[in-house]
Amino acid sequence: MYRRNALYSWLLAALFCLTLTGCTHSRPEPGTVVMLIESSPLNLDPRIGTDAQSERIGELIFEGLVRRQDDFTLAPRLAESWQIPDPLTYVFHLRRDVRFHDGHPLTSADVKWTLDSLLAGKVRSAKTSAYRYVDSVEAPDAQTVILRLKEPYAALLWNLSDGAFGVVEHGTTGEPGHKPIGTGPFRYQSEQPDREVVLERNDDYWGERAQIAQVHFKVVPDATTRALELRKGSADVEINALPADMLPVLERQPNLALERSPGTAYQYLAMNLRDPILRDVRVRQALALAINRAPIIESLWHGMARPANSVLPPQHWAYFAGAQNYDYDPTASQRLLDQAGYPAGADGVRFHLAMKTSTDETTRLFSAVLQQQLRAVGISLDIRSYEFATFYSDVTKGAFQLYSLRWVGGSNQDPDVFENVFDSASFAPKRANRGYYSNPEADRLIALGRRTVDLPTRTVAYHNLQALLNQDLPYIHLWWADNVVVHTRRLTGLTISPAGNYDFLRTARLAE
Repeated sequence: MYRRNALYSWLLAALFCLTLTGCTHSRPEPGTVVMLIESSPLNLDPRIGTDAQSERIGELIFEGLVRRQDDFTLAPRLAESWQIPDPLTYVFHLRRDVRFHDGHPLTSADVKWTLDSLLAGKVRSAKTSAYRYVDSVEAPDAQTVILRLKEPYAALLWNLSDGAFGVVEHGTTGEPGHKPIGTGPFRYQSEQPDREVVLERNDDYWGERAQIAQVHFKVVPDATTRALELRKGSADVEINALPADMLPVLERQPNLALERSPGTAYQYLAMNLRDPILRDVRVRQALALAINRAPIIESLWHGMARPANSVLPPQHWAYFAGAQNYDYDPTASQRLLDQAGYPAGADGVRFHLAMKTSTDETTRLFSAVLQQQLRAVGISLDIRSYEFATFYSDVTKGAFQLYSLRWVGGSNQDPDVFENVFDSASFAPKRANRGYYSNPEADRLIALGRRTVDLPTRTVAYHNLQALLNQDLPYIHLWWADNVVVHTRRLTGLTISPAGNYDFLRTARLAE
């Protein structure tokens, strides 16, 4: 693996050398930042788009009623304040100085339209389910919005925050070709599908005005091409869009800088608890003890990740540092396997497991290392690779023994995710409890956490839930990946949020 990394770096360096004499390029225009992204946003209407690019670019155009802070608590955004007089009533007071990009003042009618268009099915969206407990939306005056719920739902505020939610103008239909008009620090200028999206600064923004006049989000699907664009200076910045192998080479380039901060992207190993072998918790714990994460993080991620012990990241208000860890201990792993009734045979093998993977190179490399580590404790791991669509279809149906995936974006930034992934009412294929984990105490704690708005009570519930999950191990926690930004030195003042979104463009500056 180390030889492969060295060879890859050498080839990339050679390509860089060729660009010095073999290519011509133009630098971004003054006041303009070119940001490289892997794919086009699918829909910039904040009610509809759920892919990462739609949400992250959309956060710069549209705004929610509240915003997410670095510890994932919530603070005012378009709502300057709110009250929860009882668990079924939320009262929001809107700012009076906000205008849409076309000059229309923001009022409660816009917020009501945004929510009603989802609830009434005027726009077709996967996001509608996030507001399923909203019974009615009232606008008693221009600056007040009242939401009445069918039942208590503590995650409602999260679903009204930037990225998850954005206020559109009253009457916005969401039909194709509609120009996105929001209230954010950047306004939509143009879009060429699969090529670029262009935003320009909103000079009438109610908050702190952006320093950058224009941002070109350039779609470059190939990672090596993205690296070369940065090296040539024809692009300014990317975030989390390059393989770890490329980063040491880029960091050595005099015109580039690398910024790194703890992120929330979470890698895990999931097990099917209906499997006759994996339903024994001792086997699951033995698997966790047999995995040595440190060399994997060092070789595959160049140290740019941290061992995980929870779905929630350490920055999170609900994270429980005291949940049980499974540090590498092959002796303890073998002892548990013996206790579970799986002695090693004459060939040293206790049993076989099958792990499904996609054809992604990093995933396949991780699977090969895992195969070696499990073989050391007597578990023979068969790796079965599939094209991603086939692999993911099997995963969502619960058709696997083992698989590994990564959560990105906002997937693990609100603790209500536990309901979707571990509640016994969320079995696949209906929802994301793909390993069929079921524990009545876990269900009780999940319900308590999502039905109370009292933060101390929610915190205790989620701490207890994480402790329980780390005993039962429906997932083996692997690591949280760092956020890594590579940028040209003309772009300065970058502040990277744990969520890994594009908010740094709100405050970054250009040194022309």
